[in-house]
Amino acid sequence: MRQRRLMNQINVVPYIDVMLVLLVIFMVTAPMIQPGTINVPSAGTVSAPPAEAIVIEVKPDRKYGLRMSSSAASRPVTELELQREIRNALAKNPEQPFLVAADRKLEYQVVIDVLEAARGAGVTKISLQTQGGSTRK
Repeated sequence: MRQRRLMNQINVVPYIDVMLVLLVIFMVTAPMIQPGTINVPSAGTVSAPPAEAIVIEVKPDRKYGLRMSSSAASRPVTELELQREIRNALAKNPEQPFLVAADRKLEYQVVIDVLEAARGAGVTKISLQTQGGSTRK
């Protein structure tokens, strides 16, 4: 009796047939699928736009300047006038933000004194203005 030889090949024709049938099914059904809709919650209208920050400038000679908006020019003020202007701005808008722009050569304590004076005047929103980039002098 003859011995059968083992076949060491895989017949891939049935696999290719199945893949082609699946491809045709997906090509026919894909255009029929409706895209889902997402119900996104809506937000209410904003009562007022956020106020633009008032900039308190501290010059290298420890003199103060005040800029009421980014487009306005800085005007020199004394420490007493600065506190009066801060109180007037807070009377109009208690949530008025402030920025402190101090020269980099100033001592740290001078900047802290300005922050403490602003806090004593009632400021709750105050930040330090920084310069972007890597400009070192």
